[in-house]
Amino acid sequence: CGGIDNRTIEKFEKEAAELGKGSFKYAWVLDKLKAERERGITIDIALWKFQTAKYEVTVIDAPGHRDFIKNMITGTSQADCAILIIASGTGEFEAGISKDGQTREHALLAFTLGVRQLIVALNKMDTCKWSEDRYNEIVKETSNFIKKVGYNPKSVPFVPISGFNGDNML
Repeated sequence: CGGIDNRTIEKFEKEAAELGKGSFKYAWVLDKLKAERERGITIDIALWKFQTAKYEVTVIDAPGHRDFIKNMITGTSQADCAILIIASGTGEFEAGISKDGQTREHALLAFTLGVRQLIVALNKMDTCKWSEDRYNEIVKETSNFIKKVGYNPKSVPFVPISGFNGDNML
Protein backbone atom coordinates (compact mmCIF):
# COMPACT_ATOMS: atom_id res chain seq x y z
CA CYS A 1 0.00 0.00 0.00
CA GLY A 2 2.95 2.35 -0.55
CA GLY A 3 4.94 1.19 2.45
CA ILE A 4 8.58 1.86 3.03
CA ASP A 5 11.03 -0.38 1.23
CA ASN A 6 13.76 -2.24 3.11
CA ARG A 7 16.52 -0.23 1.44
CA THR A 8 15.15 3.00 2.92
CA ILE A 9 14.89 1.45 6.38
CA GLU A 10 18.47 0.14 6.07
CA LYS A 11 19.63 3.64 5.11
CA PHE A 12 17.91 5.16 8.15
CA GLU A 13 19.30 2.40 10.36
CA LYS A 14 22.85 3.14 9.18
CA GLU A 15 22.48 6.91 9.58
CA ALA A 16 20.89 6.51 13.01
CA ALA A 17 23.65 4.14 14.14
CA GLU A 18 26.27 6.70 13.08
CA LEU A 19 24.67 9.16 15.52
CA GLY A 20 24.42 6.51 18.24
CA LYS A 21 20.64 6.26 17.79
CA GLY A 22 20.27 2.95 15.96
CA SER A 23 16.90 2.23 17.51
CA PHE A 24 15.39 5.33 15.86
CA LYS A 25 15.38 3.92 12.31
CA TYR A 26 11.58 3.87 12.07
CA ALA A 27 11.16 7.31 13.63
CA TRP A 28 13.43 8.75 10.96
CA VAL A 29 10.90 7.92 8.27
CA LEU A 30 9.07 11.09 9.33
CA ASP A 31 11.54 12.89 11.62
CA LYS A 32 13.51 14.82 9.00
CA LEU A 33 14.84 17.80 10.96
CA LYS A 34 18.44 17.59 12.14
CA ALA A 35 17.37 18.63 15.64
CA GLU A 36 14.73 15.87 15.74
CA ARG A 37 17.28 13.24 14.81
CA GLU A 38 19.91 14.53 17.23
CA ARG A 39 17.50 14.85 20.18
CA GLY A 40 15.48 11.73 19.39
CA ILE A 41 12.11 13.50 19.59
CA THR A 42 9.55 14.77 17.09
CA ILE A 43 9.50 18.58 17.06
CA ASP A 44 7.32 19.50 14.09
CA ILE A 45 4.47 17.74 12.33
CA ALA A 46 5.33 15.60 9.32
CA LEU A 47 3.04 14.13 6.68
CA TRP A 48 3.24 10.84 4.83
CA LYS A 49 0.62 9.83 2.25
CA PHE A 50 -0.27 6.46 0.82
CA GLN A 51 -3.26 4.72 -0.73
CA THR A 52 -4.98 1.44 -0.06
CA ALA A 53 -7.64 -0.19 -2.22
CA LYS A 54 -10.32 1.66 -0.25
CA TYR A 55 -8.69 4.71 1.31
CA GLU A 56 -6.33 7.59 0.77
CA VAL A 57 -4.36 7.89 4.00
CA THR A 58 -2.29 10.78 5.31
CA VAL A 59 -0.25 9.99 8.38
CA ILE A 60 0.38 13.09 10.46
CA ASP A 61 3.27 12.53 12.86
CA ALA A 62 2.76 14.98 15.70
CA PRO A 63 5.12 15.66 18.60
CA GLY A 64 4.48 13.98 21.92
CA HIS A 65 6.93 16.04 23.94
CA ARG A 66 5.39 18.64 26.25
CA ASP A 67 7.63 21.42 24.87
CA PHE A 68 6.03 21.10 21.43
CA ILE A 69 2.36 20.86 22.37
CA LYS A 70 1.38 23.65 19.96
CA ASN A 71 2.72 21.59 17.05
CA MET A 72 0.88 18.55 18.38
CA ILE A 73 -2.38 20.53 18.41
CA THR A 74 -1.77 21.70 14.83
CA GLY A 75 -1.36 18.12 13.63
CA THR A 76 -4.16 16.63 15.69
CA SER A 77 -6.70 19.24 14.64
CA GLN A 78 -6.39 17.95 11.05
CA ALA A 79 -6.94 14.28 11.93
CA ASP A 80 -9.87 11.93 11.42
CA CYS A 81 -8.29 9.29 13.65
CA ALA A 82 -5.61 9.47 16.34
CA ILE A 83 -3.10 6.80 17.26
CA LEU A 84 -2.20 7.25 20.91
CA ILE A 85 1.17 5.61 21.49
CA ILE A 86 1.71 4.51 25.07
CA ALA A 87 5.03 3.30 26.50
CA SER A 88 4.36 -0.04 28.21
CA GLY A 89 7.56 -0.14 30.22
CA THR A 90 7.33 -0.28 34.01
CA GLY A 91 7.18 3.28 35.27
CA GLU A 92 6.76 4.78 31.81
CA PHE A 93 3.09 3.87 31.48
CA GLU A 94 2.42 4.96 35.04
CA ALA A 95 4.05 8.36 34.41
CA GLY A 96 2.02 8.89 31.23
CA ILE A 97 -1.31 7.96 32.77
CA SER A 98 -0.68 9.90 36.00
CA LYS A 99 -2.65 13.06 36.79
CA ASP A 100 -0.38 15.35 34.78
CA GLY A 101 0.87 12.71 32.33
CA GLN A 102 1.25 13.14 28.58
CA THR A 103 -0.95 10.13 27.79
CA ARG A 104 -3.89 11.75 29.54
CA GLU A 105 -3.18 15.14 27.99
CA HIS A 106 -2.96 13.76 24.45
CA ALA A 107 -6.14 11.68 24.71
CA LEU A 108 -8.02 14.66 26.11
CA LEU A 109 -6.66 17.04 23.46
CA ALA A 110 -7.53 14.64 20.64
CA PHE A 111 -11.12 14.34 21.82
CA THR A 112 -11.41 18.08 22.48
CA LEU A 113 -10.13 18.79 18.96
CA GLY A 114 -12.89 16.62 17.50
CA VAL A 115 -10.99 13.41 16.79
CA ARG A 116 -13.56 10.71 17.54
CA GLN A 117 -11.70 7.66 16.24
CA LEU A 118 -8.88 6.44 18.44
CA ILE A 119 -6.40 3.59 18.21
CA VAL A 120 -4.11 2.89 21.16
CA ALA A 121 -0.68 1.40 20.40
CA LEU A 122 1.05 -0.14 23.40
CA ASN A 123 4.72 0.35 22.54
CA LYS A 124 7.73 -1.37 24.11
CA MET A 125 5.77 -4.56 24.77
CA ASP A 126 9.02 -6.42 24.09
CA THR A 127 10.48 -4.90 27.28
CA CYS A 128 7.87 -6.72 29.36
CA LYS A 129 8.23 -9.91 27.28
CA TRP A 130 4.82 -9.36 25.66
CA SER A 131 3.19 -10.01 29.03
CA GLU A 132 -0.54 -10.55 28.67
CA ASP A 133 -1.00 -9.41 32.28
CA ARG A 134 0.81 -6.13 31.57
CA TYR A 135 -1.18 -5.67 28.36
CA ASN A 136 -4.47 -6.23 30.21
CA GLU A 137 -3.43 -3.88 33.03
CA ILE A 138 -2.65 -1.07 30.58
CA VAL A 139 -5.82 -1.67 28.54
CA LYS A 140 -7.96 -1.58 31.69
CA GLU A 141 -6.45 1.60 33.11
CA THR A 142 -6.36 3.39 29.75
CA SER A 143 -9.94 2.33 28.98
CA ASN A 144 -11.12 3.79 32.27
CA PHE A 145 -9.50 7.12 31.44
CA ILE A 146 -10.53 7.43 27.79
CA LYS A 147 -14.12 6.64 28.78
CA LYS A 148 -14.05 9.68 31.10
CA VAL A 149 -12.71 11.76 28.20
CA GLY A 150 -15.60 10.71 25.94
CA TYR A 151 -14.34 7.75 23.91
CA ASN A 152 -16.10 4.38 23.92
CA PRO A 153 -13.33 1.95 24.96
CA LYS A 154 -15.20 -0.95 23.33
CA SER A 155 -14.68 0.67 19.93
CA VAL A 156 -10.99 1.50 20.52
CA PRO A 157 -8.47 -1.09 19.28
CA PHE A 158 -5.48 -1.67 21.57
CA VAL A 159 -2.49 -2.89 19.55
CA PRO A 160 0.68 -4.24 21.21
CA ILE A 161 3.82 -3.14 19.32
CA SER A 162 7.57 -2.81 19.58
CA GLY A 163 8.87 0.27 17.80
CA PHE A 164 12.45 -0.85 18.44
CA ASN A 165 11.96 -4.18 16.69
CA GLY A 166 9.23 -3.08 14.30
CA ASP A 167 6.93 -5.78 15.68
CA ASN A 168 3.26 -5.37 14.74
CA MET A 169 4.02 -2.10 12.93
CA LEU A 170 4.60 -2.98 9.30
